[in-house]
Order: sequence, then structure tokens, then C-alpha cells
Amino acid sequence: MSEKNREAKRTARERLAAERAKQKAAEKRRRALIVGAAVVCVLGLAAVIGVVAANAGKDDGTTGAVVAPSGATGQDALAVPVGRSDAKSTLVVWEDFRCPACRSFEGEYRDTIHELTDAGLLRAEYRLATIIDGRMGGSGSRKAANAAACAQDAGKFTAYHDVLYENQPEENDDDFGDNAKLLELAKKVDGLDTPAFRTCVEDGTHDAWVKKSAQAFLDSGHQGTPTVLLNGQNLAEVPSMTPAKLKQMVQENAKG
Repeated sequence: MSEKNREAKRTARERLAAERAKQKAAEKRRRALIVGAAVVCVLGLAAVIGVVAANAGKDDGTTGAVVAPSGATGQDALAVPVGRSDAKSTLVVWEDFRCPACRSFEGEYRDTIHELTDAGLLRAEYRLATIIDGRMGGSGSRKAANAAACAQDAGKFTAYHDVLYENQPEENDDDFGDNAKLLELAKKVDGLDTPAFRTCVEDGTHDAWVKKSAQAFLDSGHQGTPTVLLNGQNLAEVPSMTPAKLKQMVQENAKG
């Protein structure tokens, strides 16, 4: 075999190896994206179709005026803000206090979100959904959301929000449907267990607001909770998403 032919074959093998390596890397990125999306948004489209149907035809009996919690912002005042209003980045978090995937998200990302909001680099906007009530039955999603809104009135939203996730019952256990449980958990937050808070929880002061927020989620087209958007970008679509990557994205955006 001539040197020219050997060189041609070697070049062809190298090209083939390079193409295989490229395909392998692309497949690895694709798998990472799928895994990341599954972690961030564990309720798949098929499940959500059932959730939407369950909620759409369900009347939970909530009536009365829509009373937004103190400081709520956005269209119809449905967002509970945490952090400085002039932060360069905004993280919108759709959550359901009964949702196990939301608990997983909070467990992994909460410290990073707190760090960034405390540093003035990030503004978080929490929007509350009640899809587990619709799928599993019960009222725990709604009542926990109302209690969180009551905590916002008292300036204790973040601390109580974290306590709820740290003490989340099993998905099929409607423990949060008992106001006594929600009031008991309030004792874990300094200064929250007050007559005003207890009345707000027991009267369901923000129930109609929660219902409106839940409907906004159903109308949004999002495919499950948690749905997390950084400056409008769904983090479930970001390959290999991690708390460190979220921090990097926020810091880079702050630099302009």
C-alpha cells in the first residue's frame, strides 16, 4: 500500500473518530438536559393535563373579595417579592407547598437564592399554585398558600416559606389542610405566632387571592411545579443546571 493510501485511510479514521466523539458529546448534553428538566419540573405534560382537568372543573368553595398580601406585586398583585426591586435579575418561582418536586428544588437551590437576594443581585418572585389539591384531593395547597400570604403580611414570608418545605408531609397526606398544623409550624418562626396571624390563617383571609393565583398558573401554560424562570428563561431548558450555574448566570447579568 502506498504512503498516500495509508495517509488517506488514517485521515478517514480520524474524521470518523472525531464525528463519533462529537455525537457522543451531543448525546451527553441531551441526556443532561433531560435529567435537569426532570429534576426542576418533575410533573410531566401528561400528569399536568390531568391536573389541569381536575382543577378546571373543581370549585373549592372559596368566595369573598380577593385580598392580596402586603407588598404583593405584578399583574393582579399575584407575586410575593423577596429581594431588592432594583436587582438586575428576577427569578420567578411557581410553587405548590404540597409538591415534592418543589421541596427538592428548595432543598437544592434555597441557600443560593437566599445568598443572591441578600446580596442585592437577585429579586425572587414567588407565585403560588394548588395543583396537588386538584390531583390528590384536599385543601393543603390552598391553606398553606394562604398561611404563607398571612406570613407575608407579618414580614415573615421567607422564613415561613422555608419552614413549610422543611416540614412538608407526604404528597398524599393533606396535613397542611389542618390550620392547627400551619399554626404549629408558625411557632418555628420568631415573632410570627401572633393573634393577627392566627386570625388570618383561620379566616382564610387570602383564600380568594390564592385561588386567583392558582388560576393564573393554569392559564400560563406552564407544565408543572416548580416552574422557575430566570429573567424569563425557563431553567428546565438550561443544560446541566445547578445552583452554581444559577449563581454564575446572576453574577454575569449583574456585570451588565
